[in-house]
Amino acid sequence: MIAEGLVASAAKIVLATVVGLPLFVWLAQDRLIFYRQPIAEAQRAAIEQRFPAAKSVVHSAADGTRLHAWYLGVPGNVPAPLVVYFGGNAEEVSWMLERAGETPGVGWLLVDYRGYGSSGGTPSERALVTDALAWFDLAATLPGVDKARILAFGRSLGSGVAVQLAHARPVRALILATPYDSLAAVARHYYWYLPVDWMLRHRFDSDRLAPAMQQPLLALIAERDEVIPPAHAEALVKAWGGPKHRVLLIGAGHNSTDRHPLFWDAIRAFINEQLKA
Repeated sequence: MIAEGLVASAAKIVLATVVGLPLFVWLAQDRLIFYRQPIAEAQRAAIEQRFPAAKSVVHSAADGTRLHAWYLGVPGNVPAPLVVYFGGNAEEVSWMLERAGETPGVGWLLVDYRGYGSSGGTPSERALVTDALAWFDLAATLPGVDKARILAFGRSLGSGVAVQLAHARPVRALILATPYDSLAAVARHYYWYLPVDWMLRHRFDSDRLAPAMQQPLLALIAERDEVIPPAHAEALVKAWGGPKHRVLLIGAGHNSTDRHPLFWDAIRAFINEQLKA
């Protein structure tokens, strides 16, 4: 009887693990994928004061959600190229205002995802991509923007947003830092013991779109990326249909790419090359 009781208890534990763990991950995946970084209005105002050349751009999404981005334009009346920036899953993008100012002659639009920065709402793959399309359309109407020379820059999670934007809109070229082929593929790497393919709601399948993409690509890959294994970035580059330039950042980790000497040099060189074409 004791043995039977032990077997029954063990079976219950196994059943609870088999059912409970996937259920927990399925329910918690939004928090696992999107580490929201909201800021208060006082913080936004302080940032605007610190960077007087940067302006808050606000618009309402189709569902009424208040969305915010930082616009750093180019002085003068001549329409200038623009880089639309999509950050990582735990990134409050205003820190990029300082680095963006180091690319003379090019404007920047730094997008706050829903639930990040000064944007309201709740993030999801569908919402972020829908918002990205709206930001592109709005950016094309901003004073001082050459709508024929809009580039997309996606970092980590944002690489999936940038690829889907470029698939749907006439983006001139793409810069992807620490990108991935598919968030589902990355999830399978870490959660190999779970049925990820039917659990994941936010897949960001860039590899599905990559073969049809004809825009030039700059891929910045961290050699020691501890978050997105470099093989996933390499797979995306391999699948890319258009011209591509791959830069391997030797010794860099996922969060140390910007400190690598090649990172910003490669970005500036790529932007200048694309704008000459």
